[in-house]
Amino acid sequence: MNWFGLEPVSLIVTVISVLVAGIIRGYSGFGFAMVAVTSISLVLPPVEAVPTVLILEVLASIRLVPQVWKDIDWYSLRWLLVGSVFATPLGVYLLANIPMAPMRISISLLVLVAAILLMRGWAWKQMPGRPLILATGVACGLLNGAAAIGGPPVILLYLSSPAGITVSRASIIAYFMGIDGMSLAMASLQGLTTSKTLLTAAVCLPPLLLGIGVGSKMFVNVDKDAFRQHVLVLLIILSATGLLRAIIF
Repeated sequence: MNWFGLEPVSLIVTVISVLVAGIIRGYSGFGFAMVAVTSISLVLPPVEAVPTVLILEVLASIRLVPQVWKDIDWYSLRWLLVGSVFATPLGVYLLANIPMAPMRISISLLVLVAAILLMRGWAWKQMPGRPLILATGVACGLLNGAAAIGGPPVILLYLSSPAGITVSRASIIAYFMGIDGMSLAMASLQGLTTSKTLLTAAVCLPPLLLGIGVGSKMFVNVDKDAFRQHVLVLLIILSATGLLRAIIF
């Protein structure tokens, strides 16, 4: 039997993955694509999973941005997006034409090492300057267009800076809205957004909104130090999972 263009097992895995990823996104402001792509790619080919997740990421951002608008750091966000604009088309080209395993292994290792360093107390004494912010935007655009995993560089940038968790989370959420919108547009131009990906995204919208609502409520009363530790642990888990996925699958 085939429901909404998916086999029953594929549909169940996809919906559960989106619900769990939505909770993580609502709480931390990131992590949806990393969790969802890793899980959904077990039952769908990456060329279908990535555009579907990009659609859901944009919808998640539309849901969250109005809540965090006043807390966004517009200076850093502006230069992150400038860097991403130039790199996203190349990332989408890589998605369509080049195997992603070597890139997944490299970024997973880098994120794993960086997250461990941050957990051990390493941090910038002041907000990084424009060159590093631009370079981070380039890295994010390349990775997001290629594999919908552009989050780690910008997350690490904010977590290693003196910005508070409220500003960091708000800026990360706003950044994802911009970069995912660009990546989705580029993927559509490459012919990667099909009627099946749109239908799959529509089916996943209710669990996405439910997950975001649950995660957002969890963030309201969270302790700042606990939140930072939770995010770093999440990054370590996601990077380790991405590494294993790249090696095994």
